Amino acid sequence: MSSRAPAILDHLSALADTTRSRILLLLDRHELTVGELCAVLQLPQSTVSRHLKALSDSGWITARAEGTSHLYAMTRDQLDGAARRLWLLVREQVGPTSTAANDQRRLQSALAERRTKSQEFFSSSAGQWDRLRDELFGDRFHLAALAALAEPDWVLGDLGCGTGRVSEVFARFVARVVAVDGSAQMLQAAKKRLQPYENVELRRGDLEALPIDDGRLDAATMMLVLHHVPEPDKALAEAARVLRPGGRLIVVDMLPHDRESYGQQMGHVWLGFSEPQLHGMLTDSGFAGVHVVALPPDARAKGPGLFVCSAKRGKS
Repeated sequence: MSSRAPAILDHLSALADTTRSRILLLLDRHELTVGELCAVLQLPQSTVSRHLKALSDSGWITARAEGTSHLYAMTRDQLDGAARRLWLLVREQVGPTSTAANDQRRLQSALAERRTKSQEFFSSSAGQWDRLRDELFGDRFHLAALAALAEPDWVLGDLGCGTGRVSEVFARFVARVVAVDGSAQMLQAAKKRLQPYENVELRRGDLEALPIDDGRLDAATMMLVLHHVPEPDKALAEAARVLRPGGRLIVVDMLPHDRESYGQQMGHVWLGFSEPQLHGMLTDSGFAGVHVVALPPDARAKGPGLFVCSAKRGKS
């Protein structure tokens, strides 16, 4: 017969001290630092730290680093059944006491102070926040993250994919990407970029005659490509053909401009598109719900203004 004491006795020993029970009441629903616990319990740091160590050694709490501090929390989900039942009993007895009620009031003050510090940071940094965020995370993280709005079972067409930047963003979030471009050199660059993604298929073809079956796509993008197409109305009609009923098309391109040199320098066929032009071409191609929005200009950009246009393929 084993002489080892039942585990429940170890748990009883850990909870026998009133201060440790008070700490667990606080950490049952919140992560708190040592400083916050000291303020709530009105005890010196040495005392609080000693009790935290005892609770940690017996498996009641855990800690994680947060900057230069540590946040403590109760490990209720990781406790054995006996410990969980014991804690429910202790909480039922200790929770209604006046001491616990005062602790909860001071806890709310501590949490309010934490929120105030966060608000003070944003108040003092509001004018510099964009710069700080760009320095920390870059200036395009939000664009890549927005691709998560796509459904995971979608087949997406990157029409006029160029070097594959759009395909790379969406490949992480959709079932399949069909990337089409008429330039062998562009497709070679895209192949190199998209090598890690097995769910991207590169196809060479013209936008006016897409190498995609009818109704194959759930969504499609045309990013700064329509102005290169001699017959944009045919390209949009082709997009409608390869989209399923209700499928969505996103077009980003240039607003009307007078930079005729772009035709010689970069092969532009069209000097941008107006909203009435887009409405007319998309409606004639079988799209509905056409919505055109001018994009805010980037101070660093030297090109013409851009728009984004969204439309949904009609049901028929």
